[in-house]
Order: sequence, then C-alpha cells, then structure tokens
Amino acid sequence: MGTHSNGRGSHPPANDSGVYAHIVGWGMAVPERVLTNNDLAAIVETDDTWIQSRTGIRERRIAGEHESTATLGLKAAQQALEVANILPLELDLIVVATSTPEHIFPSTASLIQDWLGATKAGAFDLSAACAGFVYALNMAAQSIRSGSIETALVIGSETMSRVLDWQDRSTCILFGDGAGALVLKASDVEGGVRSAVLRSDGSGWDLLSIPTVGSRDNRLPEANPDEVKMYKMYMNGREVFKFATRVIGESIMQALDMAGLTVNDLSLIVPHQANYRILQAAARSLNVDESIFVSNIDRYGNTSAASIPIALCEAIEDGRIKDGNHIALCGFGGGLAWASMIITWTGVETGEPRALGRQRRQLSYLGARWRRQLVRLSRRADEVVSRIHPERGRLSRLRHKFDKQKLD
Repeated sequence: MGTHSNGRGSHPPANDSGVYAHIVGWGMAVPERVLTNNDLAAIVETDDTWIQSRTGIRERRIAGEHESTATLGLKAAQQALEVANILPLELDLIVVATSTPEHIFPSTASLIQDWLGATKAGAFDLSAACAGFVYALNMAAQSIRSGSIETALVIGSETMSRVLDWQDRSTCILFGDGAGALVLKASDVEGGVRSAVLRSDGSGWDLLSIPTVGSRDNRLPEANPDEVKMYKMYMNGREVFKFATRVIGESIMQALDMAGLTVNDLSLIVPHQANYRILQAAARSLNVDESIFVSNIDRYGNTSAASIPIALCEAIEDGRIKDGNHIALCGFGGGLAWASMIITWTGVETGEPRALGRQRRQLSYLGARWRRQLVRLSRRADEVVSRIHPERGRLSRLRHKFDKQKLD
C-alpha cells in the first residue's frame, strides 16, 4: 500500500527500484449544463439557502443527452495527453475510476483506449466509489515503480445524475457530473507519488449504495424499502458524515508518516469534494488552516471519483502548486472505502516539440476512428463471406494487416 517510513523528517523513504511515478499531464471536462440550487427548488422541496448552509454547494454540472462517463473521460484524457505532450501509443495502462460506468462490461477504460488509439495499453475500470481515483492512481504508480510499465493514464469520470432519485432531497442536491485525468510517467528523478494508504470497512456497505443487477438483496437494512430503488443511490447522510470526518485526518497522517513527512510539510490538501462542512472538520482534526484545502464544491457539487482530479487540475491552473511542494490527496465514500496519498510535485520534461506532438495525436484519434469503422465493416462482411467460404474475407485480412501495422 506504499513504501515503509524511515521516520519523520525531510528525506523521502527509500525506493529500491530507483524509479519514481511523476504526474506530467492533467486535464478535466465538465458538462456545459449548469443546475443551480434555484433550479432544484422546482424539482424538490428545497431552496438555495438551505442547500448552501448544509453543503456549501451553489450549482453542479449535469451531463447532456450525448454526454456520458466515457465521453467526458475521453475529453479529460485528451487534455492530459496534451499537457504531457505524449502520444496515445506511448501509454502502457489506462485506468478509469468510476461508479457510473458506460456498461457493466466492457470497461469504460477500454472504450477510451480505443477512441484514443492507445493500441499498446491495457485498460480496466476500478470501483471504489468516491475513493476510487486515489486507489487507481496508486495502482498505476505502483506499476510504474515496479518497472512493469512506464506511462499510465488515470481517469476519474462520473455521470452521477443518472443514478440519482430526483425525488430524494437527501441525495439529488449533492451530486454532479464531470471527469478529470492525470498522466503518470516513470523517471529516475526523486519525487512524484510518495506514499498511499488504502482502507476499507465493508460493514458500512449499506450506508451509501446503488443496488443493481446481481445484488444479493436490494433491501438495505436501515432503509425504508419504499425509499430504495434499483439502480438509484441511497445514502445515510449522517453516518457517512461521521465516517468521513473521522478518516480524513487519520489517513492523511498515516500517509505522511509513510512518506517521512509531517502535516507542516504540506503545501496543499486536495480532498474529495463531498461537503464543505466535512472539509472544515478535517481542518480542525489536522490543526491546519482551511485555506490549505482545495475546495470547488460550490461550483461542481460531489462528482464522486472525478472530484479529486478536477480540483487538482484547477489548483494547478490557479498556480497553487509549485515544484517541490508536498500535497495530499484524500478520497472517501461508499464501501466504505477511503484512501490518502502524498505527492511531491516536480516538473519532468516529456515528449517531442509540442506542435509536432499535437499533430501526431490528432492523427492517432483519426486513425482510431477509421480503425473502428473498418473493424465493424469487416465483421459484417465476414458474416456474409463465412456463409459461402470457410476462409476469411478480404476486409478481415485488411483489418488484421492494419492492426499489425499499428502495433509495429
């Protein structure tokens, strides 16, 4: 779950491999449609003052008809590749943290991998609810540190609006849609991801849940059965609040200890954006000023696994993170699951001249589109040809030749 601590101090823990996982690219995407608290007042019994005083939320973004977890994730990924100035073919791994995948299977990550033209990358989804992005980031970082891969794309993407019961005031006021992405790259320069603490307590499974196909029992023990709906979110807000305020400070301190740092070494804390009162409680628990926390919950609400990368992207763009800064990430949510990570921010030069890289990325996206069309056309042709001849059709051979050229 992370490197062992050498004790508190300014020196990083030992890394036997000599390989470090650095963040070299970042991007975010949110829907254009804005749903304000006043808009919600027309749907459920609530008002702007009530919502802001209890959550800190003023508005959130809602996915349109043609937007989805995959399309938002793709946009964030393309931005991250642009900042990193690397090609999709350089990616070894794509991980999407999400609670609202495009399908049960195939994975949303596989769809994005295809759309990018990242034909050399493995891809999978990771489900750890609002803690999912830190889980996914640690999985990718550990793969890099082990030497098994060099470059990874980690995405947090959600369309929470599609799993909300819009008549349930306790949940529908909280959540929004969006995506954020980071590119991790191997380097022998010290820094990057320093440590991570991943934890879970499955005894709290019924406190925050979305019953779905395959559920053993869709009746949550503490809920009114009439209030529980398949494929819709249920939350015991009071218990989740108590859980979150307890684990944030605790897990950040554990991750700091593993990194050989103290809370005074932190320049910034990027938490999951669940409720502004939770951030206030965490600041008191850590005995730090609230200003050290990044908060954009007022504009986006709770975007689950997407909230941390979106907040991190905005902090970077606002100039709040400098080379050499130590920052903490902390996610918490359904599972119950929580995770904290310590990162030392360092700039690592990557890629070829930016203009040339941009052109090659656009060609990759175009090539991926043509490949998809060719694959589908050849499959339909194969169905016809196979009825007449046992051998493969011409289009199928062309498709395999195209795939071989891409891999070469």
